[in-house]
Amino acid sequence: MMVLYSGTTCPFSQRCRLVLFEKGMDFEIRDIDLFNKPDNIFRMNPYGQVPILVERDLILYESNIINEYIDERFPYPQLMSSDPLMRARARLMLLNFEKEIFIHLYMLENERNKTSIKGYKRAREEIRDRLITLAPLFLKNKYMLGDEFSMLDVVIAPLLWRLDYYGINLSKSASPLIKYAERIFSRPSYMESLTPAEKIMRK
Repeated sequence: MMVLYSGTTCPFSQRCRLVLFEKGMDFEIRDIDLFNKPDNIFRMNPYGQVPILVERDLILYESNIINEYIDERFPYPQLMSSDPLMRARARLMLLNFEKEIFIHLYMLENERNKTSIKGYKRAREEIRDRLITLAPLFLKNKYMLGDEFSMLDVVIAPLLWRLDYYGINLSKSASPLIKYAERIFSRPSYMESLTPAEKIMRK
């Protein structure tokens, strides 16, 4: 059985929980106290971060790597295209998200009590502005790549759930993005992926 070591409020861990519930698999989640991590976390991941996936002798870390492994190992429902060109484009978009959005999320998550007020504000503004640029995409698309739920939706969904928690306010021009977020949140797998601590992050 797969075991996922997961932070109860970690958006990157939630990505993996969402994929596992989307696949309807048999797995175990082990909640980790992010402020008091057990020693075995550092033995499994030299960076001391969750999520970590363990399956027999296999140990994986980094949410995108874990999720691609799960998707390839259990291909239904498929979250990455089987077409090499489309898969490459999706990976490029994932990379862009990491460099343009989630680099700022790391600051909000990991340096919440250390970063300057100015730096914290700047991170929120960068995330807000990048999300607003995505909004027109959902005037015609149900999900990020069209009508089918995909890995790109998995990656962005935990952030959209936490906008209130991070103090990120979107303008009216982002209403298509907000409606898109509601479509994701209505999926049974999404609600199953939430921990009790995450459920109260959204007003």
